[in-house]
Amino acid sequence: MDKTERIQYFNNIAPERDKWKKKNWYYYAELEKIIKFIIPPNKEVLEIGCGTGDLLAQTQPCKGVGIDFSEGMIKIASKKYPNLSFKIEDAENLKLNEKFNYVIMSDLVGHLSDVWQAFRNLRKVTRYQTRVVVTYYNCLWEPLFSLGERLGFKMRQDYQNWLDLDSIENLLNLNGYEVIKKEYRFLFPKYIPLISIFLNKYVARLPLIRKLCLIEYLVARQKEGADSGSEKEFSSSVIVPCRNEAGNIEGVITRTPQIGKHTEIIFVDGCSTDGTTEKIEELISKYKDQKDIKLIHQGNPKGKGDAVRKGFVEAKGDILLILDADLTVPPEDLPKFYLALIERKGEFINGSRLVYPMEKDAMRFLNKLGNMAFSLIFSWLFEQRITDTLCGTKAIFRKDYLAIAKGRSYFGNFDPFGDFDLLFGAVKANLKIIEIPIRYKQRVYGNIKIERFKHGWLLLKMCWIAFRKLKLG
Repeated sequence: MDKTERIQYFNNIAPERDKWKKKNWYYYAELEKIIKFIIPPNKEVLEIGCGTGDLLAQTQPCKGVGIDFSEGMIKIASKKYPNLSFKIEDAENLKLNEKFNYVIMSDLVGHLSDVWQAFRNLRKVTRYQTRVVVTYYNCLWEPLFSLGERLGFKMRQDYQNWLDLDSIENLLNLNGYEVIKKEYRFLFPKYIPLISIFLNKYVARLPLIRKLCLIEYLVARQKEGADSGSEKEFSSSVIVPCRNEAGNIEGVITRTPQIGKHTEIIFVDGCSTDGTTEKIEELISKYKDQKDIKLIHQGNPKGKGDAVRKGFVEAKGDILLILDADLTVPPEDLPKFYLALIERKGEFINGSRLVYPMEKDAMRFLNKLGNMAFSLIFSWLFEQRITDTLCGTKAIFRKDYLAIAKGRSYFGNFDPFGDFDLLFGAVKANLKIIEIPIRYKQRVYGNIKIERFKHGWLLLKMCWIAFRKLKLG
């Protein structure tokens, strides 16, 4: 569902919104109780994704502003609460530029196409003293929600992100916000006298059980100096390993944005047989006045890892980025990796395909299960949270890559993919690893290069190498 369809969906359900809230009054009463506990009366409050305005009104603000991209929702909110201000605005394209004491984003992140961008835009409406309150449903409840929608207990929802608190906290951190509180509430969402109070007030607070609660929320603040921006621009080199990707090459070139003060795109071809190299040479000539494009012939191909290393050797940029030629990761997301580096959020930026929902058929089911399992293993081995070990999109400063390359002999030249060579090296060099969630797209040209069982066995061997070197070494 694209943005236009999503807006129309919310316009259509706006007249029924209050009816469904009344039907599930116990949940909304608990949500209002949480927000009123966090936000004192008589404060300047902005709610992004305000719906029909009830939650904002409950905060009793001295200045209350609600924004929503649904005109239908805003019309109803304005009629219900004429003492508050309501505006049609999009969280991902925010025009509002006023500062508030509190900003509420309640049950919103699931509906956003780009949570990173929505959190980036918060800088327009927050100052250092501002507190940002984000609430959302616990992703463990997704099956029950789907069942409730089918049975008519809950209003049907469109596409949802289902991000956990750690992923939300990471996205806030990437945009200059630090979390100061994380909580879980509300174990039993239907009201049964005495039983509901006992479960929600006492049982829901117990260790471990609290993680099963329906409502997750966090409170964050803007880090001091987060809105000052980078003092220096850097040049960038985008390394694109490719083999038999002729149909994707022009998309890589036209969709890769300017990143920093100068961007070069370096294709490293692994003996393609479908006209990929000819296509690259044709497009180098076509875009010579607009783009800095280079072609390197890998020679005897030894896998993607070898191609990436050869591209890094030829790269001239201060920052090195990797982009797969299959366009399953949008090139438009590369500036997020650049910003995470120059704003010192991390020193090794790793893409993650396993946070947002994927396009249908973007990743085979067994591949996804394998990726999730290896992510858990490597998070334990690295003692840093890693949700995706094999996402091809990564970014690192050249100087840090040179340190990894210098210490490569410690692990050995074992990795045909290149992902583990860089991840292992980053851990050994004590670099801070940060992940950028990306939306993983379905391949539209060419064939997948991963062989599930052969490469799965190889990944297990890499786990053993990492265990020996990092835990026993």
